[in-house]
Amino acid sequence: MNKIFLLLLLIFSLNCFSQTQAEMNQEAYASYDKADKKLNTVYQKILVKYKTDKLFVTNLKKSQRIWISFRDAEMNMKYPNYPKQNYGSIYPTCRAVYLTELTENRIKTLTTWLNGINEGDTCAGSVKTN
Repeated sequence: MNKIFLLLLLIFSLNCFSQTQAEMNQEAYASYDKADKKLNTVYQKILVKYKTDKLFVTNLKKSQRIWISFRDAEMNMKYPNYPKQNYGSIYPTCRAVYLTELTENRIKTLTTWLNGINEGDTCAGSVKTN
């Protein structure tokens, strides 16, 4: 009797932790939305921090537009729109995960302009020193 109860409990527990594909898609896009909002926040903070450097701001905006084109091109490269290609029901999750990865990499790159670098770095460029 105890073995049956334990088996039923185990089966019930496993079902409680399963997700539908729709839930997985929703969770993946929620992560992407969070990363995208963080990217926008970092971008806005950089604009404020460097507002007196008009040339830098112009180049930052240009860089961000080009990065968005790059991101979109990366997505098209990874998941080409073949006429008869079906990536399956996992595709939205995979797409969101890759978008999140690309966005987090961009955040890491831009954060350098927020955090600055140590004084004496001879290759600082436009990054302000601490």
